[in-house]
Amino acid sequence: NTFVMKPSEKDPSTPIRLAELLKEAGLPDGVFNVVNGDKESVDVLLTDDHIQAVSFVGSTPIAEYIYSTASAHGKRVQALGGAKNHMVIMPDADPDQVVSSLMGAAYGSAGERCMAISVAVCVGQTVADKLVSDLTKEISAMKIGAGVSADEPNMGPLVTREHANKVLGYIDHGISEGASLVVDGRDFVVVGNEKGFFVGPTLFDHVKPGMRIYNEEIFGPVLSIVRVDSYEEAVELVNTHEYGNGTAIFTRDGNTARQYTETVQVGMIGVNVPIPVPMAFHSFGGWKRSLFGPLHMHGPDGVRFYTRMKTITARWPTNLRAGAHFSMPTMN
Repeated sequence: NTFVMKPSEKDPSTPIRLAELLKEAGLPDGVFNVVNGDKESVDVLLTDDHIQAVSFVGSTPIAEYIYSTASAHGKRVQALGGAKNHMVIMPDADPDQVVSSLMGAAYGSAGERCMAISVAVCVGQTVADKLVSDLTKEISAMKIGAGVSADEPNMGPLVTREHANKVLGYIDHGISEGASLVVDGRDFVVVGNEKGFFVGPTLFDHVKPGMRIYNEEIFGPVLSIVRVDSYEEAVELVNTHEYGNGTAIFTRDGNTARQYTETVQVGMIGVNVPIPVPMAFHSFGGWKRSLFGPLHMHGPDGVRFYTRMKTITARWPTNLRAGAHFSMPTMN
C-alpha cells in the first residue's frame, strides 16, 4: 500500500519535511507521497480510481463535501469535521482546578485545535460569577508572543491574516447579539511583531444558544460562558448542539460524572480532564456533524479503516474420501 498526503495550502512545509525524513530513514520512493494544491488537487484525489480510501480532518462543510464526493466514487471515507466543545462545571467542582484547566484548554494553541474548549457551561450563577472573575485575572497575566524566542509564550498568533479577521468578526457578532464582552482581544498588538496575526484572549459572558459565537466553530482564542440553573439544562445544551466532538465535566461527585458520560451525545468525554484526547490505542472521533463515516481515527477503528479484510476458507484433502455434505459447515 502507498500513502498520499495532501496538506493544507496554508501550512505545507511540515509534510514536506516528514517526507524528507522518511526518505532519509530508507522508505522506498513512492510509498509516502505529498501533493500540494487547492480544491482542484483535492477533487482529483476524491475521484481517481487509484485512490481507495480518503481520511480528512477540517471544517464540517468541507468534511461533508469530501465524504459525499469520495463515497459517491466508491471510496472508504472517514471525514472529521468541526467542534464546539463544552465544559460543564458543577457547583461542587474545585474552582482552582477548573480555572487552570480551562485557561489551557481554551487559549492553548490560540484556540486553533479541534479539541479546544470554547464553551464553559456553569451550573448556577455563583459558579459563573466566580469563574468569570478568576478567568479575567488569569487572562491579564498571560504571555502572548511569536514563539520564536527562548521565552515561550502561553499563546501565539493565528495562522493567517484572513483567519484573524474572521475571528475578529465573530467577536463583533457576539457584541451585536447581546453577549457581554468581559475581555476584549481586538486591537491586540505584540511589541516587535506589530504586523503579526494576533488576536488577544477573549472572554464572553451571558452567551446564549442561537448566537453565532455559540452555534459556530470560531477556531480562535474566544471563550463563551453560558449560565444554566441545573445539570439537566447543561446536558440538554450539549446534546442539542449540532457538533459532538469532545466535552468535559468538572465535578467531585462520581454519580454525576457517571450519569454524564452515559447520557451525553459526544464522542470523547473527559471527567475532570479539560481536553479528553484519548491515547492512540483508543479511537479518536466525534459524533453528529463532527464526523462523517462509520470509523474513527486511531485505535482499532484506525486499523480497520486502512485494512481491507479478506476471509480464506481452506481444506487440505486426505487419503480418506469424504462424501457430499448438504448442511452448513461447522467446526466439527
